[in-house]
Amino acid sequence: MTPQSLKRTLKDFKAGRIDEEQVLSFLKDLPFQDLGFAKVDHHRNLRHGVPEVIFGRGKTTQQVLEITAASLSKNPNLLITSAGLEVFQKLQPRYEFCEYHSHCQAVTINPEPPQEGRGKIGVFSAGTADIPVAEEALVTAQFMGNEVVSSYDVGVAGLHRILAQREVLQSCTVAIVVAGMEGALPTVVGGLVDLPIIAVPTSIGYGASFGGLAALLGMLNSCSANVAAVNIDNGFGAGYLASLINRRRPQTPDRNLQTHNE
Repeated sequence: MTPQSLKRTLKDFKAGRIDEEQVLSFLKDLPFQDLGFAKVDHHRNLRHGVPEVIFGRGKTTQQVLEITAASLSKNPNLLITSAGLEVFQKLQPRYEFCEYHSHCQAVTINPEPPQEGRGKIGVFSAGTADIPVAEEALVTAQFMGNEVVSSYDVGVAGLHRILAQREVLQSCTVAIVVAGMEGALPTVVGGLVDLPIIAVPTSIGYGASFGGLAALLGMLNSCSANVAAVNIDNGFGAGYLASLINRRRPQTPDRNLQTHNE
């Protein structure tokens, strides 16, 4: 349920176009709808401005389909992360605007894309192997209504590659920097620009990287004060957080100004 749809319903009731029973029917699944195996949070959009996102991994295809149908009954837009091709193939014939993002196995259904961003979000990966996590961050940020720029394989093993991106970096409001191995790239980027840097460690690396733990600890110990880290492989969390940083704030009327009618 979006704030806009709720406002339309209240206006229709006020104007007499719908009755109380229709309003109650519209609101009956707030704050959540119990499917037995899942409780779909229809209230999330009203609280956060973004509908609940489905994490596909670990769910059966049928469970994802039922959660999708419930969510789309109240909200026009939906993001499914870690979905896989089978989920997309089942959803595509049912829903227009259904798109599969193969690099990160995400599905978006976005007929009414929001325009939330006040600036640009940059997404950068240290290596080519980090692209799936970077793409999840990119798809999430785009789904939430942001302009996104990206550049991949710009890690510290060849510093000239990230230095060539300084102009792009400086055009952004916030940057997401994805890296495995020792996770050094976010600290380097943080030292180049005065932006919030969201560091994303990936599980890419040899044995002593411990599945991304070495990169995570390196990012948590960054000497660049503008760097904060999310969990290992959590591109979604990085894209979501960057979108909140980049979100336009609604203009509030000046209560000291009086209209001619007052």
